[in-house]
Amino acid sequence: MSLLGLEDRQWIFLATVVFTVTTVLGSYSALKLHRKTGRPYTLALVSFGWVLQTLGLYARGLQYGGCPLSNRFELVQFLVWSAIALYIFVGPAFRLSLLGMFTSGFASLFSILSLSLSSWDTANRTPIFGDSPWIEMHAALALFSYGVFGTLALTSFMYLLQSRSLKQKKMGGLFPFMPSIIDLTQINFRLLVLGFCILTSSLAIGSVYFTRDLESANYSLKLIATVGVWFGYGVLLILRLRQTLNYKQYSWACIIVFAIALLSLDAVDRAANKEVDVAAPANASSTRL
Repeated sequence: MSLLGLEDRQWIFLATVVFTVTTVLGSYSALKLHRKTGRPYTLALVSFGWVLQTLGLYARGLQYGGCPLSNRFELVQFLVWSAIALYIFVGPAFRLSLLGMFTSGFASLFSILSLSLSSWDTANRTPIFGDSPWIEMHAALALFSYGVFGTLALTSFMYLLQSRSLKQKKMGGLFPFMPSIIDLTQINFRLLVLGFCILTSSLAIGSVYFTRDLESANYSLKLIATVGVWFGYGVLLILRLRQTLNYKQYSWACIIVFAIALLSLDAVDRAANKEVDVAAPANASSTRL
């Protein structure tokens, strides 16, 4: 569906261009000009790209009458949208000058990937949430928590870069613009707690619905995938609180668990497609009647 003369994918393409330009400018400023990446212009560019992406997702959502979360393209785009939103509204409080560059790079990578793989964007426009706003909230919160965990993976990567630079006594490159490893450990912990709480809320809302339809294999597949991610981050949180892992191991664990969370989106996508396939004949029958 078009919005202001542009199709939904065109809005998202423009947003991807803005994210890519932001990443290139930030990298060039830090690595070539040896200047601190300007937070105001980075925040402005990322915010502009986020608005363009929001328009694209809104245009796509008009075709469903709700959040567009029916295929891998939309799942990835919503995850990227969540990570960018977190940076815009929370990131500046962390005072990480490079977080905008890393976040825009994250958004560029996944947006380009989702736009390039046409098989990820199926043409079906059947509503996937039915008449239940609670299930829509459950799905949106779950994907937003994935965006938080994506930001956690980025800050964990920043910690590993900072730690490696200190160990090898290499003070060039991005090192002058990186926050201290102490600040990064505190930020990583807060992101883990935030993401875990949001995902827990999502499961709490969804459980009310899932318990009414325990015989559905589609919901079981989706539930197992989501609970698996929740359990993984729960274990990670316990290990962090008990200080069982050192900070380097913890950072690697955050990156690995997020990679597993991304793989779980395949199960969510397959479950959504099955739900759409089941709903389509029912809608067709009601139309004939």
